[in-house]
Amino acid sequence: MHDGPIETKSPHPSFAKGGTGGFDMEAATAGYAAVILAAGASIRMGTPKQLLTFDGRTLIRRTIEAAQGALCRPILVVLGAHADQIRPETADLDVFVLQNPEWPEGMASSIRVAMQTLQARTPAPGGAILTVCDQPYVSSEHLRTLIQTSRSSRQPIVASQYVGILGVPALFAPNLWPELLALTGESGARSVIRRHVREVCPVPFPEGACDLDTPEDILSIGARYFDAPPRERR
Repeated sequence: MHDGPIETKSPHPSFAKGGTGGFDMEAATAGYAAVILAAGASIRMGTPKQLLTFDGRTLIRRTIEAAQGALCRPILVVLGAHADQIRPETADLDVFVLQNPEWPEGMASSIRVAMQTLQARTPAPGGAILTVCDQPYVSSEHLRTLIQTSRSSRQPIVASQYVGILGVPALFAPNLWPELLALTGESGARSVIRRHVREVCPVPFPEGACDLDTPEDILSIGARYFDAPPRERR
């Protein structure tokens, strides 16, 4: 885990394992950052959902490892509420943790913190994937597909598509970062996607419809995937 400026980042380890044959996965996906937005207070869940353990790993760790498996670099994790509880879960992972003191404003403040950091990086990444940690089925494979689609389509936005929605995880080219920096309040990446809908390349991700906001959401997908029934953790 790293805190603060990211200009002096150490070399990123390779997390690609097997199954790629002669295909150079690192060459195909290098140059894209990942931004994991994890500053929310989880009020409706009643406990920090970033630390819920799904299928043996916390949601924050699952999301970080998905980004690592897609060879994203750098990986920025934006924390706010419950930061002192969540930060130790990232300590052994090659990520940069950013503190967002303005997290009560809403999602936009976390996006601004991350994009300001990326814009200051030299050289700048070729694109940035914005994602959250309450979509438990986000995988390295899906993030790699977003990156590869961005390279082949050359569209400025590649967004996940589920239940008629274009949303996160979504990849944004640098020319749209100023719009992400201009977001305020509860506005998130989806508002930029809607503004540029004709320039979006969709990638089907039906599992993206599953996000975890309440204990009932956990029960709807099967509490057996979690360490304990959600109401017992309160």
